Order: sequence, then structure tokens, then C-alpha cells
Amino acid sequence: MIIDCDQCQVRGQACSECVVTVLLGAPPGELEIDEVQRAAIGVLASSGLVPPLRMERAG
Repeated sequence: MIIDCDQCQVRGQACSECVVTVLLGAPPGELEIDEVQRAAIGVLASSGLVPPLRMERAG
């Protein structure tokens, strides 16, 4: 999965509630995560330890 914050529909509106910002600080232009990393983020988010990924792509 490629997370491209420049392509996110809610960039600037939901960044403070997104796991990317919580873990990395200011949103990067593009970030690639694999399925294992995505699953780990999902577990952390469902446990309430980090916010979920808020990426919303156009289209």
C-alpha cells in the first residue's frame, strides 16, 4: 500500500487524527507500507494506542 498524503482528500482536516502524523510527525509526500505493517497499524488502532489511517483517495 502506498500512502500519498498529497493525494489525500482530507489532508489538513484529519491529519492530527491520522496514524501517519502520530508516528511520523508532519505528513510525508508518499509512504509505502506492506500488508504486515498495515495489519500492525490496524491492531494498534483497534486497541486505541494510535489513531487509524485516515487516508481517503479521490475517486
